[in-house]
Amino acid sequence: MLLERYPFKKREVLVTRLLFLCAGLATATWASLIPVIKAHIGIDESTLGLLLLCLGAGAIFAMPVSGALATKYGCKRVLQLSTMMIIFCLPFFALVNSVASLATLLVIFGLSIGATDCVMNIQAVLVEERSKLSLMSGFHGFYSLGGILGAGAVAMLLIAGFSAFEICMLMAAIVLMCLIFTKRDLLPFASPNEGPAFALPKGPVILIGTICFAMFLAEGTVLDWSGIYLIDYQNASTGMAALGIFSFSVTMTLGRLFGDRIIAKHGQRAVLTISGLVASLGLIIAIVSMSFYLALFGYVLMGIGCANVVPIMFSAAGKQTYMSQATAIPAVTTFGYLGVLMGPASVGQIAHFSSLASALVVIAMLIALATILSLFVSLSNANTNPQ
Repeated sequence: MLLERYPFKKREVLVTRLLFLCAGLATATWASLIPVIKAHIGIDESTLGLLLLCLGAGAIFAMPVSGALATKYGCKRVLQLSTMMIIFCLPFFALVNSVASLATLLVIFGLSIGATDCVMNIQAVLVEERSKLSLMSGFHGFYSLGGILGAGAVAMLLIAGFSAFEICMLMAAIVLMCLIFTKRDLLPFASPNEGPAFALPKGPVILIGTICFAMFLAEGTVLDWSGIYLIDYQNASTGMAALGIFSFSVTMTLGRLFGDRIIAKHGQRAVLTISGLVASLGLIIAIVSMSFYLALFGYVLMGIGCANVVPIMFSAAGKQTYMSQATAIPAVTTFGYLGVLMGPASVGQIAHFSSLASALVVIAMLIALATILSLFVSLSNANTNPQ
């Protein structure tokens, strides 16, 4: 019915890639300006940590709500609204001058990012389904690419002497131009499946969400703790320690951009299993290595391994039949965000009572467990394997 009313157009693929790129760009813009904003307002690390929870809380709240709105109004309307909210928020990051105003702004930005993240994944699932091609890894690769481009652009512009406000206005203008370009081909529907607007995760969605939770947790741990680990255990300088995040991010981005071709050649099951093993092995190498460069190689392997697990799981969430896509995708996305929020804090607590190396071993074991759990997800219709 939907295919007859809205036949598939190749342009939908490009439009969806741009959505992911812009989401990564906007998130990286904010993240890269955190030190500038922190200094401008004059807050300490403890206050900043609490403020970051405002962003996470807003994002998690927005996900099930945006899924319900997409069910009723379609992806197009929700994405246009959430992206306009992102564009609105960006310049104000350079203008806020108090903790209260920044907290309010971060809640709104979190709502915007959470809604965009959720509904663009719903659109991605539908476009992949309509095209009958493997596209999800590439979509997520463009999000990672947007993050790298955004962080790099902000760094260069700051070095060149541009103000935070000028940078935010430029990034907002880029996102606005992309929104105008994509307007015509955003999907005016959300899901052909019938189902309630809100529903607790059930069946395979719980399993898929748990795997995403573990992988997002691992990713958040690398981003927040790899630099500290390389400094404390490998005697790296601050500049050299940043190569841990850089090597992980670049290899994960490349892995996703080329992931669809690899999946088309070897199949989702093989890529999923090998990816999990490589990610776990990479982190173990980074932990036990007595050499900085060998530890760096471990993070390279981890980036390659983490690249395609989450995209494959999102594809699986779109194919399962226990829940509609517009309720399953928000559930899986929420699981993932919880992993990002809980991971770094959990590692910190384990490290406090034991050691950072011990905490990272737990993360490696969690990745291995997620790999085992993935064997019970059917990738044809994404229902759990009863055996």
